[in-house]
Amino acid sequence: MTTSQKYLTGPQVLARYQISEMTLHRWQKNKDLAFPQPMKINHRKFFLEDDLIAWERNRAAGRAV
Repeated sequence: MTTSQKYLTGPQVLARYQISEMTLHRWQKNKDLAFPQPMKINHRKFFLEDDLIAWERNRAAGRAV
């Protein structure tokens, strides 16, 4: 059984959350926010979509409490 993992580029993440590059930078540095860290290849950032979805669910669950 093979599993395929989808990665989003930095610009795709910016569009997904409708944020600026500076906001993404701040989210990555904020340990309390626990935003998923990217894999870097040739100075480009790639975010695992499953990590982003898990982060979104955790944020939504925190608001519901």
